[in-house]
Amino acid sequence: MMEPQFKAIADHAVLVTFAKDVSEEAHNSVIALDNAIAADTPVGVIETVPALVNLLVSFDPIMTDHITIEEHIRKCLNGLKTKVITGVQRHIQVCYEASFAPDLGAVASATGLSKDAVINAHLAGDYHVLMYGFSPGYAYLSGVAEQIQVPRKPAPVRDVPAGSVIIAGPQCLITTLTMPTGWSIIGRSPNAIFTGDPTHPFLFDVGDNVTFERIDLATFESSNRKIDHG
Repeated sequence: MMEPQFKAIADHAVLVTFAKDVSEEAHNSVIALDNAIAADTPVGVIETVPALVNLLVSFDPIMTDHITIEEHIRKCLNGLKTKVITGVQRHIQVCYEASFAPDLGAVASATGLSKDAVINAHLAGDYHVLMYGFSPGYAYLSGVAEQIQVPRKPAPVRDVPAGSVIIAGPQCLITTLTMPTGWSIIGRSPNAIFTGDPTHPFLFDVGDNVTFERIDLATFESSNRKIDHG
C-alpha cells in the first residue's frame, strides 16, 4: 500500500487515496480515517464519503479551504489505527429461479461449473459492504468466491429489475432500481434495501457483513407480498 495521496476536488473537497488496487488493508485504512474524522470533525466539513481505496472529504469553501482540511487529515493519519472492520451481520434471501437468473448458465459455462455449483459458491462467499455508489442504495460487496469471478459483459443489458443479485469480478451487488447493468445476473432478492427511514435510508452500512440464504420461488413470492402489503 502506498503513502496516502491528496487531491483537491474543485473548490469544495479533498480526495485521500491509499492504494491503486483494491485490498482489505487499503479499505480498512479508508474506514479508519473516516472514523477518525467523524470523531474530530474540522470546521466546515459537510460529509465524508468512503470508497474502495479512497475517502472524499467535502467541505464548505466559505468556511475553510483545501490546505486547512489536508492539514487536519494529516494529523488524523499520524495517529491512525487500522483494525479489522466488524459491522452488523446482514442476512439476505436470494432466489436462483431461472427467470430471475438469466446469466447463471453463462457464468457456469465460463467457469466450467454446474449451475448448482455456481449457486453454492455464491452462497459460500464472505461478503463485506465496501461502499455505496452509482445509484441510490447500491452497496458494493466484496467476497465473491474466486471460482465464480467473471468479468463484466461487453455491453450492458437494459431494464434489469430491482432486487437482482449481480456479480462482476470479486464484487456482488443487489440492485435497488430498474436500471441497465453489465454485471452477470444470477438471482433476485425480495429483501428491501431501502428502509423508508430518512435517518438510515439503506439496509447496509459500510463495513457490514452479508450472508446470502437460498429460497425457492414460493418463499420469494410470499416475501414479496409481505413487502407490498407492509
